Amino acid sequence: MADSGPLYMGFDLSTQQLKGIVVRSDLKLVHEAKVDFDADLSKYGIEKGVLTNPSEGEIFAPVAMWLEAVDLVLQRLKEAGLDFSRVKGMSGAGMQHGTVFWSKDAETLLSGLSADKTLVEQLEPGSKGERRGAFSHPHSPNWQDASTQKQCDIFDAELGDPETLAQVTGSKAHHRFSGPQILRWHTKYPKEWADTSRISLVSSFLASVFLGKFAPIDISDVTGMNLWDIHHGQWNEKLLNMAAGSHGVEDLKAKLGPVPEDGGGSFGNISNYFVQRYGFPSDCSIIPFTGDNPSTILALPLQASDAMVSLGTSTTFLMSTKQYKPDPAYHFMNHPTTPGHYMFMLCYKNGGLAREHVRDAINAAKGISGPSWDAFNDIAVTTPPMAQNSPTDPMRMGLYFPRPEIVPNVAAGQWRYAYTPSTGSLASLPTDPVPEDARAIIESQMLSLRLRSASLVTPHKTADGTTLPAQPRRVYLVGGGSANPAIARICGEVLGGVEGVFKLDIGGNACALGAAYKAVWGCERSEGQTFEGLIGERWDEDKFVKRVADGYHPEYFEKYGRALAGFDEMEKAVLGKAGEESSREGGVVMADETGKGAVNQ
Repeated sequence: MADSGPLYMGFDLSTQQLKGIVVRSDLKLVHEAKVDFDADLSKYGIEKGVLTNPSEGEIFAPVAMWLEAVDLVLQRLKEAGLDFSRVKGMSGAGMQHGTVFWSKDAETLLSGLSADKTLVEQLEPGSKGERRGAFSHPHSPNWQDASTQKQCDIFDAELGDPETLAQVTGSKAHHRFSGPQILRWHTKYPKEWADTSRISLVSSFLASVFLGKFAPIDISDVTGMNLWDIHHGQWNEKLLNMAAGSHGVEDLKAKLGPVPEDGGGSFGNISNYFVQRYGFPSDCSIIPFTGDNPSTILALPLQASDAMVSLGTSTTFLMSTKQYKPDPAYHFMNHPTTPGHYMFMLCYKNGGLAREHVRDAINAAKGISGPSWDAFNDIAVTTPPMAQNSPTDPMRMGLYFPRPEIVPNVAAGQWRYAYTPSTGSLASLPTDPVPEDARAIIESQMLSLRLRSASLVTPHKTADGTTLPAQPRRVYLVGGGSANPAIARICGEVLGGVEGVFKLDIGGNACALGAAYKAVWGCERSEGQTFEGLIGERWDEDKFVKRVADGYHPEYFEKYGRALAGFDEMEKAVLGKAGEESSREGGVVMADETGKGAVNQ
């Protein structure tokens, strides 16, 4: 008998692709399709999904390309055999911080779409000027944009300092964040600003297209703007006033719209356009679309104190936590589904590339050609922790940044130090590559994560009543580096993990899957049922999760705990050197922010 149960869709609008997936109520994946912008929509002149204006540091994408991708991905799902009439709900994810500017004609156009024409044909301006179109500006600033340093300085100063801005909004000012982007945009485009009726994030833009009217900004994605007061659950009037300039608070507030608190509450039913053109049921529910990072943590029922570490080209660390302890060095956001919880996020530019540089140096010294990890792994697991052959030896540690880094904010470079815990002394070492770098590069990356997440993890009690030191319950690894056993082992030795280190293998669809799971929860939850409760009951852990390392090892965990103070001092020493060099050169050492480090960007 053919399956006739309800289906749920999840979308992921990232820099280079639009993905659409379909799952059943039991979370089984049944359909997937994607549109690759460079391969499928190169007519827009994009490269790696974006257009650039290097003279001003601008990176942006044509909104028309995204509209065309929506129709194209749905057509591909149709060709794959999707029965749209069974789709009862959908949600989605969009790359965080990007903004879309709707014209004053937008809602009229959205609500009056004709099923015999494509989205782009009806929402873009007419070629002969007979119709203004749905957008007051054709482009959306991308998360890689670095044009807003002046505006970031204004934001950081508005409440007193970056620390206060982070306390209020969850982050200090960043180039890519929507608040600084809006401040710059209305100054550069005053005529277009006057024609703007609504500002969407990428997530709420995509939700608006499916809804046929303006969709609110999601309760989690709104915290990537530097405009939302997390404590009070509302727009911060002072920041809005500064961002709005002469246009005034009420004008900007009207353009941003309301922000519902319930991450699973329906925005309404799907637009009639999709009902007539593709056969969606008229009661298909639109569940709030969120940002790509919040959606990623929904790809598994992540419990409080669980940690997700993405080991891709860049490094990202995600945790769900009840504690709100913001700092300019990282990000706090509202959890996308669970009131009273937050999402803690660390972003590093340097991840896989830094490890590969060390690997290549080791291979070159051994006369090994090609990208083999064998020699690197062998040295990494046979070198003792912190390269200490005896407890009295100094600890060897370093920073390895082939790219400018955000955390800490320094230019590219390599630094190596010896730290003696008993005396607290820190001594600079030669910068020439050595075999011990194989272990040191992994330790360096994980010590940075442990240092900055230390206040968010809690002690754990074992079944026999023993209390273990504060650490994650589980560490989940994703991304290319998660397949490396040496990296997994050292991750566990540094970070701990009461139940161990696990590899999460859900392919490249984490964002879209998280969105689809959000749609299932939003449509099928019982009163008071949490996302973790519903999804946890249906999630097939054996299929997606594999235990790859032991995690907590008392001797190693304590040793790395002693190393944290030295690691912190090393970072401060490197920052001090960078400042001295900048002063001598009469400039400023600053890492740009083109390496967001999202799990699925």
